[in-house]
Amino acid sequence: MPGFKMWLKQMNSKTISGKFSVLSLRLPLIFFTCVALASCGHAEKDTHAGQPVTKRKLVFKQILRNFEPMGLVVRGRKPYEKDQFLQYAVELQTLSTQPWKYFTADSNYSPTRAKPVVWQKPAEFKQAQQTFIAASAQLVEGAKTGNMDVIRADYGKVADSCKACHRDFRGGPR
Repeated sequence: MPGFKMWLKQMNSKTISGKFSVLSLRLPLIFFTCVALASCGHAEKDTHAGQPVTKRKLVFKQILRNFEPMGLVVRGRKPYEKDQFLQYAVELQTLSTQPWKYFTADSNYSPTRAKPVVWQKPAEFKQAQQTFIAASAQLVEGAKTGNMDVIRADYGKVADSCKACHRDFRGGPR
């Protein structure tokens, strides 16, 4: 800490027009910068009955927690362990059917990131769900083989279904 104490002493000794130290002019700037940055992390709360937006976000986060580790394996960043990979795939398949029940007609409100097209074109949205569910099931079957070429292809189909759904049905924060 001697370096910091020396810097602080130097900053206090420097003055502008003999009246204000450089540090005393910077402190308000530092304070307001910290306040501004702290306010950036504010997340809007879901106050609606049943909290469908919050519930579906939690399921999607669980999906991601299972999907990302498999991606590391598929891209060769983590070693392949058949049992662990299969466990992630099975959990993904189980979760793949769960978030959709929280896309109720009364759940199109902030903080959702779902586009209005989810409710305007329910058949297309249902098809995107089915594509994801089927791809997740196929990934489980591929994971059972232990063949990385099959697994990569099946993982790619799940990733493609996610990207397509996000492109068509997910927007930015409201």
